[in-house]
Amino acid sequence: MDFPKMTVAEREAFLAGSRIGVISIVNPNPERPPLSVPIWYLYDPDVGVSIMTEPRSAKGKALHKAKAFTMVVQDTDSPRKYVSVEGPVVEERPGEKERDLRVLANRYMSAKDADGYVASYKDGPFGYMYVMEPRIWLTNDISKF
Repeated sequence: MDFPKMTVAEREAFLAGSRIGVISIVNPNPERPPLSVPIWYLYDPDVGVSIMTEPRSAKGKALHKAKAFTMVVQDTDSPRKYVSVEGPVVEERPGEKERDLRVLANRYMSAKDADGYVASYKDGPFGYMYVMEPRIWLTNDISKF
């Protein structure tokens, strides 16, 4: 049975919601399975999928070595929907407090909470932005049955 897919417009609208993504990255340790963790993300059809993490974290080390990741975003409400996207990391740069952290915080928190969250970080570089170019898409929208 083929499950119903999302159109490009439906996929982009779905990713515009403030859902949590789960990324999977090839583990730098070949004896371990892929690293999979929840993460905040930004999606812009003209840019790709952007995530932020500390380069010395397990995610950061894995991303730096693998230069690619897969992300799944799921709607657990009924009807169930998901988007899976994978591709190479095409940009890796130091994160900026206002340009990157504030945009992420505003996406997932109230303005007041985002202000407090951003203020808790020192000025200067504090993490890295990793931008993935989407190459492979899988979608599912059971509400279309």
